[in-house]
Amino acid sequence: MLDTVSFLWIALLPQRLSKRACDLFADLENDVFLSAVSAYEICMKHRSGRLLLPDRPAAFIKEQRARRSIRALAVTESAMFRIEALPKIHGDPFDRLLVCQALEHGLTMLTPDENIARYPIRVVW
Repeated sequence: MLDTVSFLWIALLPQRLSKRACDLFADLENDVFLSAVSAYEICMKHRSGRLLLPDRPAAFIKEQRARRSIRALAVTESAMFRIEALPKIHGDPFDRLLVCQALEHGLTMLTPDENIARYPIRVVW
């Protein structure tokens, strides 16, 4: 599963990715997911003017997912309930929700965020 910044770097700034992240993303054996949480975060940042995109967020996200074979990951109630047991390591609520989804679905997260790596999920970068 991509965190939000990983998705944006893949789409807009691929030079920011680590070699390992590039290799893992390019490996066709890996299923790659983008959470609806990340879509929401991208929309909010774009709307506030903190994120410039070449197109409207919905069109940009859909086009990038299709071009790069990234599957959408819906938000489920059971994943969100995991927030109750999650330690407050990370201050970003979007990242905590992504961690909940990674836990719920047993996914590895592709992220450079060292705070996310402190949660009990598999993180690679």
